[in-house]
Amino acid sequence: MENTLWGHLPLLVNTNSKESVEYILQVLWRTRKTGLDATDRLVIAEMLQLTNHSDLDPLLVCLRMLMRRCVYENISKDEIQKLFPDEVLPELQRLLTLLLQKFQREWREDVLKDQVTMPRLKAMTWNMADQDTEILDPVAVINLKKLQNDAQSSSGELEVKFQLDKDTLDTMLKSMYSMRDQLYDAGETSNGHLPRETNMV
Repeated sequence: MENTLWGHLPLLVNTNSKESVEYILQVLWRTRKTGLDATDRLVIAEMLQLTNHSDLDPLLVCLRMLMRRCVYENISKDEIQKLFPDEVLPELQRLLTLLLQKFQREWREDVLKDQVTMPRLKAMTWNMADQDTEILDPVAVINLKKLQNDAQSSSGELEVKFQLDKDTLDTMLKSMYSMRDQLYDAGETSNGHLPRETNMV
């Protein structure tokens, strides 16, 4: 499939300017989650001087593929040009390489910002609940203090209290041991790549 897509890159020559190609890449990045709307598609098609709009989608898919590989894979700036097969025009290789190098760091920072920041556990304390004559089983009170995302809380911290009896604690511990094992396994197999996004045109 990639071999077929590369053949659409020469359409970028129709823009007649580096700034136009740069604009197209920026629009594709801005719409990476939603895909292009009708207005964006029309503007890009006009910039490319396309008489047949069916040629647009293969070109956009090819550009998004290049952008994703530069952002989500461990590709250095010096290695970007190696992504292109020999059949891609040398002048196009140079232009796209320069632009991808220009935006690679910024786009990677955007990806990290897009990732959901979960609260982190700061501290945990516990004590035995005061026993009431009507309560037969002992109960522990757990107090968790979490560090919040700045956008979630102005104070940056949140406290949560809950009670656990012996049976509930046993169930919770089994789950925690399972989580620990999976975290160890995930750490050993991690390849350091950023998570990929779904395809958008």
